[in-house]
Amino acid sequence: MARFTLPRDIYFGPGAIQELKNLKGHKKAFIVTGGHSMRRTGFLQKLDDVLKKTGLETRIYEGVEPDPSIERVYDGAKAMREFGPDVIVAIGGGSPMDAAKAMWVFYEYPDKTFEDIKTPFTMPKLRKKAIFVGIPSTSGTASEVTSFSVITDYSTDIKYPLADFEITPDIAVLDSDIAQTMPKTLTAHTGMDALTHAIEAYVAVNRSDFSDPLALKAISDIFDSLVDSYNGDAQARAKMHIAQCLAGMAFSNALLGIAHSIAHKTGAVFHIPHGCCNAILLPFVIQYNSRVCMSRYAEIARIAGLPGRTDKQLTNSLVEAVRALNVRLNIAPTYRENGVSEEDFKAHAKSIAENAVLDPCTGANPRPTDAEAMEKVLTCAYYGEDVTF
Repeated sequence: MARFTLPRDIYFGPGAIQELKNLKGHKKAFIVTGGHSMRRTGFLQKLDDVLKKTGLETRIYEGVEPDPSIERVYDGAKAMREFGPDVIVAIGGGSPMDAAKAMWVFYEYPDKTFEDIKTPFTMPKLRKKAIFVGIPSTSGTASEVTSFSVITDYSTDIKYPLADFEITPDIAVLDSDIAQTMPKTLTAHTGMDALTHAIEAYVAVNRSDFSDPLALKAISDIFDSLVDSYNGDAQARAKMHIAQCLAGMAFSNALLGIAHSIAHKTGAVFHIPHGCCNAILLPFVIQYNSRVCMSRYAEIARIAGLPGRTDKQLTNSLVEAVRALNVRLNIAPTYRENGVSEEDFKAHAKSIAENAVLDPCTGANPRPTDAEAMEKVLTCAYYGEDVTF
């Protein structure tokens, strides 16, 4: 028996944030956001105005950092308990949405600790106090539709992907007007994150007839629109905003693989943005996994319109197409070229590999992976050498 879970409602298109006027029957909304981008662009005020006109009392919690910490989560949960909301609204990139999901757990269960929930699918039942609304400002993480939240323990430099269908949002709002505000580098990194989500979901061991079409549609649309989105085309930005959500629906149910396992661990240690880590890793992970699922990668290549007759030719085309995307998005192709010194890499490679094996994403990878293999893939991604084992 398998399960497929999505938010109950997804509002999308220009001005979709106005649809929150349908939040009738609630009293208080706690708004979680990041730094200053949503306030600077006016969307935080628009959200606050819509909720107030709907009759909700609001409180805004700002300042969630990139890669939110356990301490940030506890602080936000404390603020929630003081305010007592029956709606939690997260607006911004993946970080405020991920942080708000974890805050939600500790708001409803103040006696729980991070240790109690970090094992996948061990969370208690939520919605006893509040429902959750996710509003993404970036086109990549898809946290507005997923059962994941990534929180960093800075005492150990480890990112923990919390996973449970309980934290799947109730409502997602994909307002394409917000997506127009992304800077170019963020557009590139989040777009490659979305592509990695879709490709990993299509080959993951938990894939299904429900997740496959979503993953393939996302892949096709990302190849069609990501470069144009990066270059500022408004229609391409809107298309990417939907495509990343489709990828999120796919991976939230099919799960991911070792590109994300390694990205979580290298991002925390080397302080490279998550989407950039995925962009670096994806070609090498495709090469590694192709030993067991080459036909799936070949199908992706066909959907993307890439050249090749045999499965091997098509898979090689996919690897080269991902590398070509990185070039066009000005993403350096290796960890070394992204500023990680050889000394720093060698000092951490073994522990990164060991921690990546323990990451929840590893279990869904199509090819079984141990710490030795993980370190070999990581080393290839550092030096830019093809994976041949």
